Amino acid sequence: MSGVRILGALRLPVAPRGGALSRHEIHQLGAPLLRRLLDDAGLPPEAVDEVVVGNALGGGGNPARLAALAAGLPQRVAGLSIDRQCCGGLDALILGAALIGAGGAEAVLAGGIESYSRRPLRLRTDPGGGPPVAYDRPPFTPWPDRDPGMDAAAAALAAEAGIARAAQDAWAIDSHRKARAARMHDEILPLAGLDRDAFTRALSPTLAARAPVLCGPITAANAAVAADGAAFCLMVSDRLAARLGARLGAGPGGVVWRGGATLGDRPEMPGLAPVAAIGAVLDRAGLRADRLAVAEVMEAYAVQALACIAGAGLDPAIVNPGGGGLARGHPVGASGAINAVRLFHELRRRGGTGIAAIAAAGGLGSAVAMALS
Repeated sequence: MSGVRILGALRLPVAPRGGALSRHEIHQLGAPLLRRLLDDAGLPPEAVDEVVVGNALGGGGNPARLAALAAGLPQRVAGLSIDRQCCGGLDALILGAALIGAGGAEAVLAGGIESYSRRPLRLRTDPGGGPPVAYDRPPFTPWPDRDPGMDAAAAALAAEAGIARAAQDAWAIDSHRKARAARMHDEILPLAGLDRDAFTRALSPTLAARAPVLCGPITAANAAVAADGAAFCLMVSDRLAARLGARLGAGPGGVVWRGGATLGDRPEMPGLAPVAAIGAVLDRAGLRADRLAVAEVMEAYAVQALACIAGAGLDPAIVNPGGGGLARGHPVGASGAINAVRLFHELRRRGGTGIAAIAAAGGLGSAVAMALS
């Protein structure tokens, strides 16, 4: 089994639905990142074995293949697109690492692409010959009574965990504060005239208190907005990293992949699913939560982040040091990959070991661990 290193990690600025990235097709969001990662690493396109992409809202057509072709990768690179909803971008890295670890690849570009702005309209055919019926999302469980909307699921989690709106709003306010203070130019590839996350703002307690209520204590201030974005990591085998390092007169470099896990949990309580995944990846890697330098936990909802931090035993002070999804937005299939990119760059600044984690509809949770080499 080969070890795996991440040589580079880049993302686009995140833009709310209908914003600066809205006129770009999903492959146009991904291709510039693929090209730039290879250029930065000094790796020719011919060295890439696979492109793995998480995408949840597109209409099919294998976005990974489209992005690979648009980026000028060899035609033999087939591209693999996966749909695990919000977990997809992080699961793409887990699959890329498994492919390299098993000896099936030396170099994989893995991440996620999502455009809320360009997502297809959804219609279900009537087998009786009637007009098609529109729907907003597919079912995430086979049981309608255990398949709540995400806002309702977040409200139920708040009730179960005893997390009041005030605590949720405070976390959201701090997420924006940290994002406004962070310097992210080294991880963001500008596109369409945008070089920073467009949604980040000075969220005050007064503004949070005025935010429209979505469900119970869940509001437009403590829930992430629908967004467009993309993020990728260049993952290589230890062997290839060593060869590149020798050519450059340096060590293998990069960030070491320590493992990943995806697990299912209660379908009706998806926000808690990352807790088991975090525990699994820490156990498999021989790590402890209290020894982590940084954790990137998805903030689809403030309550979800708060419940996962408590359930996994994470120190809140190390979580999302540059702000989270509440301050950026939530491009579903790309959000996990964005967390991975953030983790990569935070580890390069801070050193040590860290994790990234995300929840998905249907009761799914994914987590990965990395360490600075």
